[in-house]
Amino acid sequence: MTANSGTGTIIIAGGSGFLGVSLATHLTATGRSIVILSRRPPKKNGPWRHVTWDARSVGEWRGELDGAAGLVNLAGRSVDCIKTPEHQDEILRSRVEATRALGLAVRAVDNPPPVWVQMSTAHIYGDPPEVTCTEDSPFGCGLAPLVGRAWEEEFRTSRLPSQRAVILRTSFVLGRDRGAGAGALSKLRTIVRLGLGGRVGSGTQGMSWIHETDLNRLFERALIDPNMQGPYIASSPRPVSQRDFMRTLRRALRMPIGLPAYSWMVRLGAPLFLRTDPDLALYGRYVVSKRLHEEQFEFQFPQLGAAFEDLLKRRGIRPENVR
Repeated sequence: MTANSGTGTIIIAGGSGFLGVSLATHLTATGRSIVILSRRPPKKNGPWRHVTWDARSVGEWRGELDGAAGLVNLAGRSVDCIKTPEHQDEILRSRVEATRALGLAVRAVDNPPPVWVQMSTAHIYGDPPEVTCTEDSPFGCGLAPLVGRAWEEEFRTSRLPSQRAVILRTSFVLGRDRGAGAGALSKLRTIVRLGLGGRVGSGTQGMSWIHETDLNRLFERALIDPNMQGPYIASSPRPVSQRDFMRTLRRALRMPIGLPAYSWMVRLGAPLFLRTDPDLALYGRYVVSKRLHEEQFEFQFPQLGAAFEDLLKRRGIRPENVR
């Protein structure tokens, strides 16, 4: 399923980062006009228009929504940080307040977008050690599930009853850098090249992932398929353990060595040297979309090895260059 060429403008709120630029690049290739709403323009120039938005208040930018074909909301502070009380508060508020502002904006225009596609997180299911979660699974406990529930509840309140509403609960996105905020692959590649790409903690924690191409195709489908409505898990149908994830990446990079990182090392080193939350590496989840399977969505990259090979090839990384 592909978008029709020149069938309206898509608004991407919070679209100046890695995911937003990837989606904007994908949609412009189908003939769509794109407007990115964000505090700062993307670091990379592209065939889109940027409009300044503080992600909290309603201003003149609301006019961009009038007559738009669709709205995508990606706005929210990165969770790749130390979870101080201040950062936890900002992670929650940035998502809820941005969604609320968009809801007020669609009510302030004559012709609001007929479809609103909302980003959410697969972390809403928590960190069950063995269970594979689907859209029917109960939500988990902790900060991320709390944020996910609040985010989705605000979306349900903010969107218009007349709008078709789609929620994509997104897992770990694998993609290439575009100068708009580093994707995860660059950091992982560096870790592997240093010989540190081995088991983290137990190594059994779930790594649910999705190739950026498939995520973009899901957003595109959500925008144009009238049958899509409600929440979907946006993740490859083949999640793996953290141990297998790193083993597959080492194989793609032809790196035979991957030293393990014990839990105590991660708890000490993550906040000190990487300025991030150690729980992001020590915990994980297995998620699979029951709804996408039933609706026969075909992933271009259902297998992790093929996903890595594609992304590394497109970055011009050859095995012989990896030492």
